[in-house]
Amino acid sequence: MTTERIDRCFARLREQQKTALVVYLTIGDPSVGASTACALAALEAGADILELGVPFSDPTADGPVIAAAAHRAIEQGGSLRAALRVAAAVRDKSDAPLVLFSYVNPIVAFGEAELPRAAVEAGADGLLVVDLPPEEGRELRDAAGAVGLSIIPLVAPTTDREREERVLSRASGFVYSVSLTGVTGSKQAPLAEAGKRAHELRARAGLPVVVGFGIDSAEKARSVASAGVDGVVVGTAIVKAIAASSDPPGAVRDLVGELRRGLDG
Repeated sequence: MTTERIDRCFARLREQQKTALVVYLTIGDPSVGASTACALAALEAGADILELGVPFSDPTADGPVIAAAAHRAIEQGGSLRAALRVAAAVRDKSDAPLVLFSYVNPIVAFGEAELPRAAVEAGADGLLVVDLPPEEGRELRDAAGAVGLSIIPLVAPTTDREREERVLSRASGFVYSVSLTGVTGSKQAPLAEAGKRAHELRARAGLPVVVGFGIDSAEKARSVASAGVDGVVVGTAIVKAIAASSDPPGAVRDLVGELRRGLDG
């Protein structure tokens, strides 16, 4: 199913005139089992797509909240293989699109040629690699294409048109538009500008575009959605809620429900 499952999700949301809510989780924080429960809670509360974050010891694109969660997750057995197990457990109960969110190092350690098939067998639909430039990863990209696994590209505010063409050249599923030059969790993200930029990017990409980095409330999600983007990504706020709660799935359910109502209101 893979790319087709993502395409169907966005087509359904367009028909319903809804904005996709993409929820990020750090797999292994507070435990691998809890990550599965949090993933299912997010979907029950209205998330449309899940990003299953592979914890890495040097997550350069992530702010302090997710970086700390990654270190906690690794101590609890979080890894790329654990993320695949969580994907399989979620897929057993849901048809929602699942995206593996990773850095290059864990993929190289796993095997670039081997990961796409393992991901598809676990029920994942896409792969988002934060530090994989378009000039690299041919083996990974070829293997992903052979099994229909989407490679989700990231486009930054600093990406010029020439580079944008290279970034988008083998993209499928959707495009992740980064709201700011910086790391996840920023309070200063220029979201109105990011929404406008993402709306314009959609016409050039020919794919749905979601906006991430700096969206931590229903109000901010609604503000970005009003620009006509296809989806918003919420990660740091979810990770914070999990870390602060004695009932992580309940905390996720409450926050995702609030975000969903904000987007639909």
